[in-house]
Amino acid sequence: MATLLRSKLSNVATSVSHKSQAKMSGMFARMGFQAATDEEAVGFAHCDDLDMEHRQGLQMDILKSEGSEEGGEAPLEGDIHYQRDGTGPLPPSASKDACSELSGQGKPKITAWEAGWNVTNAIQGMFVLGLPYAILHGGYLGLFLIIFAAVVCCYTGKILIACLYEENEDGEIVRVRDSYVDIANACCAPRFPTLGGRIVNVAQIIELVMTCILYVVVSGNLMYNSFPNLPVSQKSWSIIATAVLLPCAFLKNLKAVSKFSLLCTLAHFVINILVIAYCLSRARDWAWDKVKFYIDVKKFPISIGIIVFSYTSQIFLPSLEGNMQNPKEFHCMMNWTHIAACILKGLFALVAYLTWADETKEVITDNLPSTIRAVVNIFLVAKALLSYPLPFFAAVEVLERSLFQDGNRAFFPNCYGGDGRLKSWGLTLRCALVVFTLLMAIYVPHFALLMGLTGSLTGAGLCFLLPSLFHLKLLWRKLLWHHVFFDVAIFVIGGICSVSGFIHSLEGLIEAFRTNAED
Repeated sequence: MATLLRSKLSNVATSVSHKSQAKMSGMFARMGFQAATDEEAVGFAHCDDLDMEHRQGLQMDILKSEGSEEGGEAPLEGDIHYQRDGTGPLPPSASKDACSELSGQGKPKITAWEAGWNVTNAIQGMFVLGLPYAILHGGYLGLFLIIFAAVVCCYTGKILIACLYEENEDGEIVRVRDSYVDIANACCAPRFPTLGGRIVNVAQIIELVMTCILYVVVSGNLMYNSFPNLPVSQKSWSIIATAVLLPCAFLKNLKAVSKFSLLCTLAHFVINILVIAYCLSRARDWAWDKVKFYIDVKKFPISIGIIVFSYTSQIFLPSLEGNMQNPKEFHCMMNWTHIAACILKGLFALVAYLTWADETKEVITDNLPSTIRAVVNIFLVAKALLSYPLPFFAAVEVLERSLFQDGNRAFFPNCYGGDGRLKSWGLTLRCALVVFTLLMAIYVPHFALLMGLTGSLTGAGLCFLLPSLFHLKLLWRKLLWHHVFFDVAIFVIGGICSVSGFIHSLEGLIEAFRTNAED
């Protein structure tokens, strides 16, 4: 039996290791850390169900083998007990820990600094370009929200990781869950053991697809404003960008694309520095009197979504923390990354708004003089197009796993043949997803509205609402009163902001959709 168990664990560990390395090829580059941008970080979303099938299959195989070898029936789940001498069958949590431990062997581990690089790229990427527009409608309250969102997202990231751990019978804190989906399923068990995971997966898919749409929108917007004299509309530029992106439907992995991630990240930081340098050169003309203490009631809720969306990183934190050399450094890493993000975002948004005041546009680079705007925007377009495959590939994998590859629960036949080749309906799904992002970008070409809608819907849910709710549900008996207060306050405030931002963003999108349909 011991030989059989070791063989099963070894086979599963090998399969899991290969799968995890393939799924996170953009995360752990050859240098030992992820050189991913904020958009690339969403590629971690599809890892939330990682190894679930293998863990379940391992447990069932062990139970069946145990029953067949001893000539009796396999014990029921309630009859499985952990034995210190190791003679008894492993409980689900023990088999999960063993599988996770073995699957982690041979995988490159990252330091706290490298993990901080990942988080920094996740929350300080391309979508920071929309923050000055948030200050336009929020004034000083918008600046406060940039600080407030950093504090809350840092806190919810920590409590989300706390939900991965529980005390064993010896009083030791051990990791019993591996992903956001595991946490959600644990909260909904035993009545609805998979409901939470499905909700999280739907939120992931929405956020990933909306991120792809934003790349197409921003590409069309930047190219149109870079070459306004050309007889090419913004919609036409979006179509051209989508034509370039169509080969993404044939992607089998992200190995080739991930090689450009570091260059994209460095280019983006250079662009941010150029924008700030230009703003500082016009410091004498800064319009301090334009920064308002009041808000635009109709448009400010959209700004809330923009700010929240710029901080979204919770979806890949469990995977990141699980691959750290010293997970105890996770809290410290979260502190300094979010403090740095708060300072840099606040300065960037304020300085840019002071420079252009009421003329601030949805994408701040559109305010630059024409002499440098074209060069900066071309770099940004290249970055957006190179970043598009990552969320697209993650969304495709979640859809394929849920609809085509989920064992007996799949809705459609497997989209891959026995030789591993993609079948026609699988390719149709991918092409349809690319075309869908184009149609949305054409009919709703509003970067701020789409970003606000996504931040209010999935961003607030994944970063504010669900972590606080899960923390209360799983660990409420061990929480101090101030932790309970913080969780309840975050849930209530996050819910209000989410509903308000979603309603206003949706109204703006419907109005924009009608306007474009009439045109």
